[in-house]
Amino acid sequence: MLTERLFRTDDLPPAERFDCWRDLMSKTLCPMDMKSDHAAQFQAQTRLLELGPVSVWPTMVEPMSWRRTPRLIRQSDPENYHVTLPIAGSVGVTHAGREAVHGPREMHVADTSQPFHCVTGALHAVGLEVPRKLVPLRKERADLLLTRRLPAEEGYGSLLAQLLAQLLGQLAKGAGPYGPADGPRLGLIIVDLLSSLLAHTLDQDASLAPETRQRTLTLRIRAFIEDNIGDPGLTPPAIAEAHHISLSYVHRLFRQEEDTLAVYIRRRRLERVRRDLTDPALNDTPIHALAARWGFPRAADFSRVFRRTYGVPPRELRQRVLSASSGINRRNTRTTD
Repeated sequence: MLTERLFRTDDLPPAERFDCWRDLMSKTLCPMDMKSDHAAQFQAQTRLLELGPVSVWPTMVEPMSWRRTPRLIRQSDPENYHVTLPIAGSVGVTHAGREAVHGPREMHVADTSQPFHCVTGALHAVGLEVPRKLVPLRKERADLLLTRRLPAEEGYGSLLAQLLAQLLGQLAKGAGPYGPADGPRLGLIIVDLLSSLLAHTLDQDASLAPETRQRTLTLRIRAFIEDNIGDPGLTPPAIAEAHHISLSYVHRLFRQEEDTLAVYIRRRRLERVRRDLTDPALNDTPIHALAARWGFPRAADFSRVFRRTYGVPPRELRQRVLSASSGINRRNTRTTD
């Protein structure tokens, strides 16, 4: 499991809640002057997730305002880009001589080295703290993006939002495939996606390091594969054409991965079919129909590759799961009786 810290004002006496929240935010993120008309009965909660040098903190907070002043900047400056992704509610921002209001799915960036002022009603959002030195953009260019709306429903913004949603969803369930050593790796992916989003917005992709562009392109290709995995026409040449790159470059990207591109596509398709075969709700769906749903139009070819991968024919796997499920149901019935 990844390491995280949970803070809830409900765990504190009402009179102490706002002061404790202000201290936590100032010490964890950067010193800020915070105010709220609800301070007497303030409610907020956050999970702080450390991913190497990157911090992720989903939060729910009551109406409040916070201000980063020149005096507070002189007092302490982590030199971070602070990224906010509202999920519900909106944030009004005054920063770098500009004003904007950002609603759900509209990311924006602030620079902790410059004064800013934010006002919000009840807010559910995800915050990111990313060291400015890790983002390969010239500061004067990146400053053009401060307070600018960065959509989270398309392009690199969508990839970043999807990664955060998946990661935080797994943590909320108390499960997930990631261990402590994966934290810095996930942090690097977040830095790459944020850098690509900012550079793309500025139309300055050339300013990104080649390895950053390659990692981000690989993530885009993986997302494209997941969105089109049921299409039998999803092949390496089709992927190369969709991303306006050569076939040889696609293969070169995946040469650094665990699987070749063709093997990766086949494995993801097999995993989808195997999942459906073990779903009791799909017992009446013919196996060849399940295979076709996930990009295997020829039943004989599917059966052969499935058996080679999992060691049993698809029909036998389905029968085993069905028998095991029936046995559990019979035992539960006897116990109830």
